[in-house]
Amino acid sequence: MNATETPNTTGPVLELKDIKVYHRARSGSLFRPNIVKAVDGVNFTVRRGETVGIVGESGCGKSTLASVLVGLQEPTAGEVLFHGKPVSTKASSSKKTFGRDVGVVFQDPATALNPRMTIHDILTDPLQVHGIGTQQSRDAKVKDLLSLVGLPQSAADVTPHQVSGGQRQRVAIARALCLDPSVIVADEPTSALDVSVRAQVLNLLSDLKRELNLGMVFISHDIQTVRYVSDRICVMYFGRIVEEGPARDVFDRPANDYTKSLLGAAPSLLHI
Repeated sequence: MNATETPNTTGPVLELKDIKVYHRARSGSLFRPNIVKAVDGVNFTVRRGETVGIVGESGCGKSTLASVLVGLQEPTAGEVLFHGKPVSTKASSSKKTFGRDVGVVFQDPATALNPRMTIHDILTDPLQVHGIGTQQSRDAKVKDLLSLVGLPQSAADVTPHQVSGGQRQRVAIARALCLDPSVIVADEPTSALDVSVRAQVLNLLSDLKRELNLGMVFISHDIQTVRYVSDRICVMYFGRIVEEGPARDVFDRPANDYTKSLLGAAPSLLHI
């Protein structure tokens, strides 16, 4: 899609059709390779204004699926549609479009943020890379972003290690928003945080989704956390989505045995 084209605002921003990501395991031989099916025939959509939760145990393929969604992983098979049009992450133009319209929040902000850069520079760097704005407009953007995620303006002048873990994740969220994306992909964004600040970050993400009409993909191993923020839930098991539906239906009336086992093993949100 060209930058001058108007995207379809009613259809999915991102759509995955029969996506497969297969890897050759080291334990196999040349003539009889062992194939790991990290993602095995997944269909998935996300629209603006909705949060889709992806939940499953470690190794189920949810983080690999996230890599496909943000353009970091080329699928083995299947099709990725962006505003209804096929794209390839191998093409530099597609990568640049993905980078602007799909933001990502990683699990651990301590490793995702450059410790040598001030928060101001962290937030202006994507704008400089994409050639957006002047120095004055970028400075104004930083002020707006800090206010949006609930950080004081003084945070701009410090480095990530000089703020708390919860504040670092707010910085990471601000960076994901700096290019005004249509979709945010949050991969385990609260698992590295103290219990006391997890709910605050979850509430912030929900508020931002509503205020900015964002599409959001929220990935977690914890079904209680996913339920807290999601409109729709996809349950992954061995590379496949085994159950999908409105959050309340999946939580109150699970149809799949694996979903039932996740619910039975899940502690409450405030005690994880």
